[in-house]
Amino acid sequence: MRTCLSDGSRCHTENERYFETDRKLSIWRAIPMPIATPEAYAEMLDRAKEYSFAFPAINCTSSETINAAIRGFAEAGSDGIIQFSTGGAEFGSGQAIKNMVTGSVALAEFAHVIADKYDVTIALHTDHCPKDKLDGFVRPLLHISQERVSAGKNPLFQSHMWDGSAIPIDENLEIAQELLELSKAAKIILEVEIGVVGGEEDGVENAINDKLYTTAEDFEKTVDALGAGEKGRYLLAATFGNVHGVYKPGNVKLRPEVLKEGQTVAARKLGLGADAKPFDLVFHGGSGSLKSEIEDSLNYGVVKMNVDTDTQYAFSRPIAHHFFTNYDGVLKIDGEVGNKKVYDPRSYLKAAEGAMAARVVESCNDLKSAGRSITAR
Repeated sequence: MRTCLSDGSRCHTENERYFETDRKLSIWRAIPMPIATPEAYAEMLDRAKEYSFAFPAINCTSSETINAAIRGFAEAGSDGIIQFSTGGAEFGSGQAIKNMVTGSVALAEFAHVIADKYDVTIALHTDHCPKDKLDGFVRPLLHISQERVSAGKNPLFQSHMWDGSAIPIDENLEIAQELLELSKAAKIILEVEIGVVGGEEDGVENAINDKLYTTAEDFEKTVDALGAGEKGRYLLAATFGNVHGVYKPGNVKLRPEVLKEGQTVAARKLGLGADAKPFDLVFHGGSGSLKSEIEDSLNYGVVKMNVDTDTQYAFSRPIAHHFFTNYDGVLKIDGEVGNKKVYDPRSYLKAAEGAMAARVVESCNDLKSAGRSITAR
């Protein structure tokens, strides 16, 4: 699509117009910063909102899946988000340790080192953290980043999620206020969930019922409690029928118009224009979503979409193929020695990385973030 300037001096394609607005930010973006600074992360989210696209947030559990995610973002020419759930972080610390903070710090530090070799900007995030895990996950991580910021460094993570969907909305937002204050001090963006995402993730299971749809009252209470950025920037995971897990296209009954209603409610409360989109929204439980539903959610202000189930399958599928087709090579059957070339983990993990990276590229294309990296080298 081509857009002309009002004075008729020249016309711009959409991508040209996108990069025309880069000029004033060229100084800080000319410096290599593969892991987003607080300023770069804010710019990523601002761009996504302005141009109606979103970043895939890829759940990772290991160095190999981090490699796959960053590779996929780079191949798509997209900035992106890598995130660790409580269970993923615990897994990342090793089965003899099983510590969420240790695992998330180790995975984050690995991502910092690897991302430095790529020409896209990566943000680090932690996923769903319920109330009973705050003291063992998000609060210690906020403290780590606060110490880094106090020492003149950037925070280790760019955002953290507080998932208070299992408790009453008033208590949820009261805790969110406390965490938002801590996050702002550590130059971190807080993600808050209002409403409930159905299905199961990391052992947390929610029923599929009317609670899957955030209400107008919930949106109003959120603005009252958290403001519109003056108390600290936050992402809002509002629910519109979202369900974690594996579903065929069309089986998840999404109602993206709930997001539009939430933006309208917030805009009216804040005295903004009817077409304003005050909330930076997050799309959870998107596996099996129709392309049209994704498109609608982008138009309503979604800037981040979690991707986990689909990339898990993409990673595992070539491993299964490798083992089925090399059965007598990966096992020492009937006294034979097998084939070291096919039971070497690198032989199948390379294929897994490639397949997962390809699925990340697909997500970037679906969410329209491909080719829009802010990184300049």
